[in-house]
Amino acid sequence: MKTVAMKTLALALTFAAATTVGGFALAPSPAQASGNALVFEVNPTTRAEARAVRRGLAQLSGQNGTGGGAHVRQNGSNNGAAISQNGRGSTAVVQQYGNGHTGTVTQRGNNHAYGVFQFGENTTHHETQQGQGQTGMTVIIGW
Repeated sequence: MKTVAMKTLALALTFAAATTVGGFALAPSPAQASGNALVFEVNPTTRAEARAVRRGLAQLSGQNGTGGGAHVRQNGSNNGAAISQNGRGSTAVVQQYGNGHTGTVTQRGNNHAYGVFQFGENTTHHETQQGQGQTGMTVIIGW
């Protein structure tokens, strides 16, 4: 894997693992094996946790944290990604490293933040956020 992919994987797994961010534990959902993939989901339960995830996603997308945006980065072949946003202040990141990935984020409403990070081979994730202020991320490693 290239250096950018490794740095992104390290950052995504840091969020996805139960780590301490700003003095609180950011606990992910348990890792799940899904076919030929390992899946980590982060669903913040406090405002401080959501703020930490939002800041991390804003940094990855090149935003300064004051507004929303959409960011797709792909390295490999046969990857597909889409982001659809309707509302204000939402941030979406889809990063795919490897081959045969499909990832989408659909956001309806305001102030959402979500990141999809896919590594390895042949993974798929589709995320939809509706309402106000939902935050999370999914890391998938496929083989």
